[in-house]
This record gives sequence, C-alpha cells and structure tokens, in this order.
Amino acid sequence: MKVSARMRQRGFTLIEMVIVIVIMGVLMAIALPMYNQSITRAKEARLRHNLVTLNKLIQEYSLDKKQAPQSLQDLVDAGYIKFIPDDITGSNTTWQTESEDPEKAWNPDQTGIASVHSGSDQASSEGSPYSSWTK
Repeated sequence: MKVSARMRQRGFTLIEMVIVIVIMGVLMAIALPMYNQSITRAKEARLRHNLVTLNKLIQEYSLDKKQAPQSLQDLVDAGYIKFIPDDITGSNTTWQTESEDPEKAWNPDQTGIASVHSGSDQASSEGSPYSSWTK
C-alpha cells in the first residue's frame, strides 16, 4: 500500500495533464487576438505621428525657403529630418505626396509638395483606408 501511494505522488495523471493543456489553450485563444490588436494600434499610432511630423516639416521648409520641397528627400538634405520615416507598409518609399495648388504656391511655375499621406490601400482598425488619413 505504501509503494502505490508514493508512486501516485510522483507524477500527474493523464486527466490532470489534459485539463492543464485545455486551460492553457483557452488562455492563448483569449490573449492572441488582444496581442495582435495592440500591435495594429501601435503601428497606427506611429503612422499618425509620422504624418504629423512630415506635414509639419513640409510647412516649415516651405516657410523658411519660400518654396515647397520637391521631394521628401529635400527635407533630409536640408537638415529638417535625419531620415524619411517608414509608412505603415514598412517602407519609406510608399508615401503619397499631394502637390501644391498653383494659385497658393510660393512660385506658381514650380509647385512642390503640400502634404503627404500613406500609400497603403489597407483598411485601418477604424475601417477607413490608411491613405485617407491626413493627420
């Protein structure tokens, strides 16, 4: 009788192991969607910050130079920013630029960039496309 009592205390039964695995599976099923959602929110927050920063720098460049930048690289070359930040796509080459209105431009013959927006056609967590975000 003493031997079987010791054997029973050394390990887990199959039922106990199955219960633990089921509980862990349920917890993972709850946690994984929340994790993915938090990653999406972080990417969207970074996109908003990058949009605000780039559009602000375009305005500052235009006011300082009395001419809008011709490309985002002009902001880097002039020292307004160290590098062009990534779009939500993960690349800094997908930004879409909007040209200045020639009637409001510093030089109507040479219009530049008035603002930028995302080049992604994906929908945000809000349902609107990232490309419609301006700030």
